[in-house]
Amino acid sequence: MTSSPPISLRRRRVALYALFLLPGLSMSAWVTRTPAVRDLLEASTAQMGLVLFGLSIGSMLGILSSGPLVMRIGTRPVVLAGSTLVVVALPTIALGASAGQPLVTAFGLALFGGGMGGGEVAMNVEGADVEKLGGRSFLPALHGCFSLGTVIGAGLGILANAAGFPVAPHLVLTAAVGAGLLIWAMGAVPAGTGKVTADERSAQAATPRPALWKDARLVCIGGVVLAMALAEGTANDWLPLIMVDGHAFGATMGSLVFALFAASMTVGRFAGGPIVERVGRSRVLLVSALFAAAGLALIAYVDSQVAAVAAVVLWGLGASLGFPLALSAAGDSGPNPAARVALASVIGYLAFLVGPPTLGFLGEEIGLRGALVVPLAVALLAALLSPATATRRPTVEDQLESVRATRAD
Repeated sequence: MTSSPPISLRRRRVALYALFLLPGLSMSAWVTRTPAVRDLLEASTAQMGLVLFGLSIGSMLGILSSGPLVMRIGTRPVVLAGSTLVVVALPTIALGASAGQPLVTAFGLALFGGGMGGGEVAMNVEGADVEKLGGRSFLPALHGCFSLGTVIGAGLGILANAAGFPVAPHLVLTAAVGAGLLIWAMGAVPAGTGKVTADERSAQAATPRPALWKDARLVCIGGVVLAMALAEGTANDWLPLIMVDGHAFGATMGSLVFALFAASMTVGRFAGGPIVERVGRSRVLLVSALFAAAGLALIAYVDSQVAAVAAVVLWGLGASLGFPLALSAAGDSGPNPAARVALASVIGYLAFLVGPPTLGFLGEEIGLRGALVVPLAVALLAALLSPATATRRPTVEDQLESVRATRAD
């Protein structure tokens, strides 16, 4: 097994915080400017759904390639490549919007999705390794840094909207900040995490196990990841437009509501660790899914701006812990945790493939508020599947796997 450089767990944690902050900051810079981008492109709701489909395609390509790449070359180069794509994507999106070119904008979003999807799988594998070595909950706080990035980015987006600051320089400046974070953090990401050596592949071939996709529990956990990713991704893709078109808010207020959602996500993720340790992962996921469903239902079916703002808080708190806790459950569900996290991520990121265009086409027919029935339904599905995420007791096979890993070290 490839040995890692002597980097302290604390330094690795801080570096991962910065690396998760980067896509959050970049994502909200784009999301808060979607009404302005929509106007620059002169796009309808359905056309915006197709533009956002670029994000979906990129996300799936990144996700599908990331797991095998991590197992072949380790997390470090995959994190570097993914984060670099996120940084490069923002100027590309800016160019497409300024030129009124939907295809260029969609290509920029594809770069963003590929970088974010591929990079986040690798960062989640790295985070799961740090969580295991540290012996305490880490993934919720790690994803909290993504949400913190969205809060900061949303605040800047609100100011940009209010001041009439152009979209292109806003996105380019955000990319410059992201590049600085990336350069600083990469020195603390060790080589070799998640990599499967030739000896390990030979040992696995000699003692074949059933394919991971046949593990019913893991598939159920993947379903929770998918449902909660859709609940979170719907806000990232559509929330400002839902508030502008569905509840008659102005563009600045729509961005402010998104910032409130991001703040609720941040609070939920940073506060979630101690709650999970006290009451258990599956119970927290059950309540989280019900909170998200309640928030979505209020926004969809109650014609009140005040109720919509309050519901965004419920939605944000409910969606905050679903994705990281379900990924933690996937890594904890059996041997070969890196492959399990990667598979659950692939299932979950299907939400980013089908979500934006589905909601866009539905929104064109029945309005964006009516289209929220889709994430509402899958949030209720996550509540039903939440028992699958309960902490699993180690089996004899796990103990043998641990012994083999120790001998390989």
